[in-house]
Amino acid sequence: MTEDTDRHAMKMAKKKAARDKIMATKTDQKGLIIVHTGKGKGKSSAAFGMIFRCIAHDMKCAVVQFIKGGMSTGERDLILSKFTDICAFHTMGEGFTWETQDKSRDTEMAQAAWAKAKELILDESNHMVLLDEINIALRYGYVDIADVVTFLRDHKPHMTHVVLTGRNAHEDLIELADLVTEMELVKHPFRSGIKAQIGVEY
Repeated sequence: MTEDTDRHAMKMAKKKAARDKIMATKTDQKGLIIVHTGKGKGKSSAAFGMIFRCIAHDMKCAVVQFIKGGMSTGERDLILSKFTDICAFHTMGEGFTWETQDKSRDTEMAQAAWAKAKELILDESNHMVLLDEINIALRYGYVDIADVVTFLRDHKPHMTHVVLTGRNAHEDLIELADLVTEMELVKHPFRSGIKAQIGVEY
């Protein structure tokens, strides 16, 4: 038993030394462009987790929702009821595109959301700005991908983090981003006839 314990301790010590050596080279800081995409669940949930981290650290942040309508969600209701002093929350969409069935209206709303997003990103007091479901707006052409990439590349303040969520992230956005996570769908309760549930989906 002692031999196994000693071997494990030596192995972990080597790992720690290697890790410490790597970490010593990581000294830069910058505002990240973060993309959450893929067919799996959790893209917005993970992004809101970062927003709540900012709130917990008393760092000003903002959310712009591009597609989702004004339905009640736990994160939206909590922020609007308790944290509006530190987190601006703008629900700019009127629902998913298959619900509205009005391309011109969807385009108008998405353009307004992108204008608000740029305003919030340029405000250097915002530590992080979440653009929830912007990838959907980009996919349908409601917002010009070239405009988004150019703005984020050339005008985003150096220390501002921007998080962009939604399926089918454009390859130009993926190329620009510092961090990209693709949520992979393995199983989903919807396929078994289970509807969206409070506390899980909203």
